[in-house]
Amino acid sequence: MSRELTLDPRVDLGRGLLLPNPVGVASGTFGYGFEFEHLVDIQRLGAIYTKGTTPLPRAGNAPPRVAETAAGMLNSIGLHNPGVEHVATAYAPRFAGWRVPVVVNVAAATVEEYVDCLRRLEIDGVAGIELNISCPNIANGLDFGRDAAAAGRLVQACRAATSRCLIVKLSPNVTDIGAVARAVEAAGADAVSAVNTYIGMKVNLGSGRPVLPGRGTGGLSGPAIKPLALAAVAAVRAAVSLPVVGVGGIAEPADALEFFVAGADAVQVGTANFTEPGAAIRVLDGVVAYAEAHRLGRLTELRAVPAPQPA
Repeated sequence: MSRELTLDPRVDLGRGLLLPNPVGVASGTFGYGFEFEHLVDIQRLGAIYTKGTTPLPRAGNAPPRVAETAAGMLNSIGLHNPGVEHVATAYAPRFAGWRVPVVVNVAAATVEEYVDCLRRLEIDGVAGIELNISCPNIANGLDFGRDAAAAGRLVQACRAATSRCLIVKLSPNVTDIGAVARAVEAAGADAVSAVNTYIGMKVNLGSGRPVLPGRGTGGLSGPAIKPLALAAVAAVRAAVSLPVVGVGGIAEPADALEFFVAGADAVQVGTANFTEPGAAIRVLDGVVAYAEAHRLGRLTELRAVPAPQPA
């Protein structure tokens, strides 16, 4: 007699945030969820990680703000968003009526601004906070994410300001991502997400200028970064005992499964949402089918990558 299927897809990210399944949608690729309600059954998602939300409304960077690459996308949106007050008063009441947990991604320039945002989001409808210390597309966007001590001080202040699950989104644009992960763990983070976009550039040979204006660079995402993101997740897994949310180039169920092997507890689907709004649902269905076919109780049973060794 075959053993009964026992897969438990839930993921505990800490402080009461229990995801119904491990597949969510990445910040900046799914708006605040409302934009996709008519296209996707958003209630099936493990979580919605919202657009980066700042203390005041932001118009974002001047266009063009997106450039296609051979294996992904460069973006320099610049955190276009309506501001924390609008999210708290207009969006959170709608989030409260949803089954899917909504994790609000928060970005700011100073410790005080982060703290003020988190205090404003201590309300129904906000299931957790994803602390964005790693945006490469705004001035000062990487200041906290590149320095372990600065990241630790920020997280310590934010921990005191919120009772919500606090997830820190790590930057890959660092020398030692494990050191930053250890610092935020010690400061009170409940989980980490890894990784944000890599800094990249595309050049127009006709004009002799970068395609994206301003600094000329943007955040590279999509299939091109998956091997890099997998290595980053493995390094973070080796550094901390916190839950790790893996993100970077996931477009197929097999991509997500590789992140579980590398040490992730949950995943986010990002760039794939732009071409296929239902990509995360398809990835979820494929992951569940694989787990059931292989008689897995939890997806973390796939974890197999050893701690990276020094070169």
